[in-house]
Amino acid sequence: MAPKSQKRKISKTGKKKITLPVSEEAEPINMESMGHPEIYPLVLTTKTQEIFNCRIDEDITDEQPYKLIRKEDFFADFINRAAVSDFYPVKKIIQEYPGDELLLVYDKDFKYGLNFYLIGTEEGKENYLNPLEVPEEQEEYKEHIPEDLYVYKPPVSKPWVSLGSEREIDEETVKESTKQITYMISRKRSEFGAPIKFSDQNASSVKDAYIECTAYPDKNFTLKQLERDVGMQVIPQIKDISTQTRWTYPQNATTQYHPREFSEEEKKTLEQSKTLTDFLNSVSMSVEIALQQNEIMNVFIDDWKRLAEEEGTFGDKTDTHLKEYQSFTDLHSPTEKMITCVSWHPVIFGLIAVSVAVRLSFEERVHFSGKLLLQPSLILFWSFSDPIHPQLMLESPDDIFCFEFCPSDPNIIAGGCINGQIVMWDITAHADRIENIKAGGSRSKKVTLKPLFLLEPESNKEVMYIRHCAVSSIENGHRKVITDIHWLSDTFEINRLGSVFENRSGISCQLATCSADCTICFWDIRPQKALTPQPTEKKKEESIEIPFDVPSTFLHLDLSWKPFSKIRLSKGETTLDHCPTKISLSDDTLLYKEQDKAPAQGKAVKAGEARPYQNLEEGLANHLEPIDDFCTKFFVGTEEGEVIYTDWKMERDPETGRLMTKKPVSLYTVHDGAVHTVQRSPFYHDIILTVGGWNVAIWKEGVMTGPLLQSCCAPKRYTSGHWSLTRPGVFYIGREDGYLDIWDLLEKTHEPAQSQNICITMITCVKPWTFSAKQQFIAVADYFGTLHILEIPWTLSHPSTNEVSSVHYYFEREVKHLEYVEQRKKIREQEKKDMELEMEKKKVKMYQKSKEQMETELKMEYESYLELERNILVNLGLIKVKETMSYVEMV
Repeated sequence: MAPKSQKRKISKTGKKKITLPVSEEAEPINMESMGHPEIYPLVLTTKTQEIFNCRIDEDITDEQPYKLIRKEDFFADFINRAAVSDFYPVKKIIQEYPGDELLLVYDKDFKYGLNFYLIGTEEGKENYLNPLEVPEEQEEYKEHIPEDLYVYKPPVSKPWVSLGSEREIDEETVKESTKQITYMISRKRSEFGAPIKFSDQNASSVKDAYIECTAYPDKNFTLKQLERDVGMQVIPQIKDISTQTRWTYPQNATTQYHPREFSEEEKKTLEQSKTLTDFLNSVSMSVEIALQQNEIMNVFIDDWKRLAEEEGTFGDKTDTHLKEYQSFTDLHSPTEKMITCVSWHPVIFGLIAVSVAVRLSFEERVHFSGKLLLQPSLILFWSFSDPIHPQLMLESPDDIFCFEFCPSDPNIIAGGCINGQIVMWDITAHADRIENIKAGGSRSKKVTLKPLFLLEPESNKEVMYIRHCAVSSIENGHRKVITDIHWLSDTFEINRLGSVFENRSGISCQLATCSADCTICFWDIRPQKALTPQPTEKKKEESIEIPFDVPSTFLHLDLSWKPFSKIRLSKGETTLDHCPTKISLSDDTLLYKEQDKAPAQGKAVKAGEARPYQNLEEGLANHLEPIDDFCTKFFVGTEEGEVIYTDWKMERDPETGRLMTKKPVSLYTVHDGAVHTVQRSPFYHDIILTVGGWNVAIWKEGVMTGPLLQSCCAPKRYTSGHWSLTRPGVFYIGREDGYLDIWDLLEKTHEPAQSQNICITMITCVKPWTFSAKQQFIAVADYFGTLHILEIPWTLSHPSTNEVSSVHYYFEREVKHLEYVEQRKKIREQEKKDMELEMEKKKVKMYQKSKEQMETELKMEYESYLELERNILVNLGLIKVKETMSYVEMV
């Protein structure tokens, strides 16, 4: 059977294409609203025109714009092409047509909206082929209509009267006032044709090799400028006019009237009137268009005001620098720590979480391992209302280097440790403490400069320590520090082979991590089904006493959690593997956008009420629906500065039958240091930003020729980066000297638009956040453990009118440039090969020449030289023409 709906591309003359939805159940559209119910507009493709011999400008012309087609031809087309036929929408009309031939008319001016229309009645066909004669009354009416009121009069030439303008033109004309200088450059004849060799030398070390040409005023050449002072005064004509309005005493008056109605005979006469019918037919289309325009656009809007950008009451357009709003430092920590990761709370405004780690090298960690075990590793929750005391502290078995809030429930947090373990927290029990839900509380959505997150005064006195719910197995997990962690979307899930299926639970239940042990792992937080029932183990689990302050959400994962899929990025022929530092999956959503905050908040509240993570076993299903056409490729940044585009799907080795990772699709060594950021643009899903070493690169997914933008080396190493949340052409880059580079692609593409000093040490993390429509912040963490909250100015937070399309056009232009460069490379390589072949052929010919051929060529060269010498001597007058004959004979 044919599909219920499909799209067809139809061309009028082979150039213009129209998209028309077609449905089997839809009734044919006629022009009854225009007074022609017998007309059915159609769109005929070039293929259909060839089948029915009704090709435009060949079979159908302006003199004969119609074609009579037999019903048998239509039925044959229905049998051959079925629902794909362009006449399928009017199949019922064709079957019920009483005659043998239907009239198909070419609508050149698109009067009825499409390029052809079919007349579905015999009466309509006769009216078209044999039009009625114009009545005498209308002929008389045309005679009384006056001709064009405007009569064209050709212009008449008049003599030119001079008013002095030619003198002004002559004075303003530029004339040459300086004398032209003629230079003659000569060269010795002995140097003609001599070989020239170029070499490099230091310009300052050789005398007279470097001459600096500085500009100076030359008194010999002066330009005279004619100036004229002209004054004009415009005086408007003024008239004094006075008027007096007659004032009358106001009185209240009422009028009673009855509507004038037509009689039944007059109504019948008007209904049968052809004049009224023609008037309604001629006006109906214009009235419908006017009504549509009134619905589409507001005719009372001021277009001039809309041309200008929206003026904001907060901030100044001229201010382009970041202003420090607040800073946070853990003053109670006995050891020196650095901030490794920063994440804004996705629902609660003004709450930010940071992970801290001890500032020690690997050797120092081994030396002080005993002391480090006594100090807790924490994730701190800071509030705008209290910059000194953390509101919550999440404990972990070792230092956390990356963590992320769960997109389905922000009370669930996953983090990666330096020892390779994954830690899970559930802060649902403390949600009331951080949300501060009160009647008429401070969680209003009114935009103010004051933060919306406030805590109770009593809650600041005590700091809450929250223990972790579960820790992954050390034996089956990562062997080294986890450098990046991502929650997979709640719309899909993957299996151990990397195949994509619909999500069984409806919530995010899988994680992706990468580590310095050269592996990328995928984890599932749901309990795995046991192959055989084990009642004894269940009894043991029931006997385990759970501490009162630890939620039992992920108790089934504690110390037994292991990845269900592990990927290794092999370097090919060698046994070594790539060391991933950052990954970017195709389903990454860059934080929470402003318009998604309200839905996310509602979703979080709903998740908190239902607590879906308490019953994870309910999401397990036996049958999984696969998702076709899902992109399983993702970007990976490595420790060596490589950017890899690879696939997480596994394949079996044809020799051993074991599962192995596919070879990378592309690999580029662009950065000269470890890659610290791999992030997709929030505006263009296929644009990726990578930061590493001393440079920055922007990539487009699907373009395998290289990066769209690659910056030059910076004065200091880059350590972190992030896209702007509101401007598509802006991104922020942190450096090791404490400076923050702000790039604006609409202003500059070869260097940062501006650089600003934030701190005196290395910037470790950069995270912007939209607080309100008029206020945005950016969190900058440094190596000394201080978190700086900066306010983003108006110019960096509000995009211009066409910024999205302008930046998209810039990326498309760079793609075309890369394609052109790649083509030129291929052409140059082919030219080089052709030149080498030519040289080889010449060498072969030289070796193949005989001794007699070489003597003949030398003799011909000598004779040509003698002829040239004789001509030169004659031209110089040293010998005469008669003497040349004797000279030649002597020679």
